[in-house]
Amino acid sequence: MSELVETILESARNRGITIATAESCTAGMISAALTDVAGSSDVFDRGFVTYTNDSKQQMLGVNGHTLQKFGAVSEQVAREMCVGALKHSDANLAVAVTGIAGPGGSEHKPEGRVCFGVVRTGNEPSVETVEFGAIGRANVRQKTVEHALALLFAQINAAKL
Repeated sequence: MSELVETILESARNRGITIATAESCTAGMISAALTDVAGSSDVFDRGFVTYTNDSKQQMLGVNGHTLQKFGAVSEQVAREMCVGALKHSDANLAVAVTGIAGPGGSEHKPEGRVCFGVVRTGNEPSVETVEFGAIGRANVRQKTVEHALALLFAQINAAKL
């Protein structure tokens, strides 16, 4: 994974892209992965750890109605999280994750469901849901980090030089 992170940072650096993260179920693991590489401060702007609904609203501007209607683990909230991370940072690319790492879950929102949002300045946000399954809390969180990094990589490489 460190090779992917180094590639992400180098590609972002070459394209003048700065990154922000908005994390719920990973609680800063994506930010940590990006900043484990020395020199990442010229690409990584900031990370928001918004584990509670209140913090999603206060730090990212997620609408309370959206949380009430769709729940924290939803594409709608992931969309508002990534847009909020962009708005409340100096970054021009943001990724957001919200999910149920486990243990637990419900019939409607099972363990291992994670919603992702990613957005670049001037573009519409892209959202998706990935069902990792009940593979254990640590594994869901790790798979979430890997998928979020892959989304960042794709967005950076879609950017013009």
